[in-house]
Amino acid sequence: MKNSTRTLGWGATLSYFAFSLVINAMGNVLTIATSQKIHPAFLGSAYWTAAENGWNISFMGNTSLGLSVVFFAVGVLIAIMNMMLEHKIDWLRFFGNIAFVLPFSFLIGIFSNAFNQWMPEAHGWPMVVLYVFLNFLGVALIATAISIYQRTNVVLHPADDLMQILRFKYFKGNAGIAMWVSYIPPTIIGIIALIAVPDFSNYGLGTVFAFLFQGNITGWADTRIFSGLKHQGITVD
Repeated sequence: MKNSTRTLGWGATLSYFAFSLVINAMGNVLTIATSQKIHPAFLGSAYWTAAENGWNISFMGNTSLGLSVVFFAVGVLIAIMNMMLEHKIDWLRFFGNIAFVLPFSFLIGIFSNAFNQWMPEAHGWPMVVLYVFLNFLGVALIATAISIYQRTNVVLHPADDLMQILRFKYFKGNAGIAMWVSYIPPTIIGIIALIAVPDFSNYGLGTVFAFLFQGNITGWADTRIFSGLKHQGITVD
């Protein structure tokens, strides 16, 4: 086992982390809001977000509170899966995952309420084009946020911790492959939600964009966004 050292002070670490947390929540909700404002729906949201909001629509009444609850519950389940993949019980890491989910779920609710109020329905092709751009921007914000807080490696969202475990433990640092494999759980969640309520409004062009490019954008951001920030305390087999 090889461990990378920590070279970043705690003040800078927490600043990077707080910034990435905000832009991650903003990006997630941006993909949801733009998807729901275009009729007929064809855009969809980021991959995990699409599955979780699909569950919200199918089982939680499609509310901002329901979306926050789903994000939290899925986070807990994935945190447990992460310990299974690591082949050890690491309560510090587990509760770190949960500690991430709490403020993240809260921010999701805040941005969801704000964007739903501020963003009008899309009428005419110029607004549709703008919303497609904003949807893709939301995916890029999510990918960039993942890159930043994976590099700080203090606490991670369970889904991104899953991707990081796969990336460094199983796929030799390849962010793109690790991201695709990490999409297996939301695929299962999404299928169950669609069977219950066949609502495809969360799935579309933006979902495909996220599936194809989010992991590679994360890898790109590792070297281009805050390039002086290196991965801290990573364990590699």
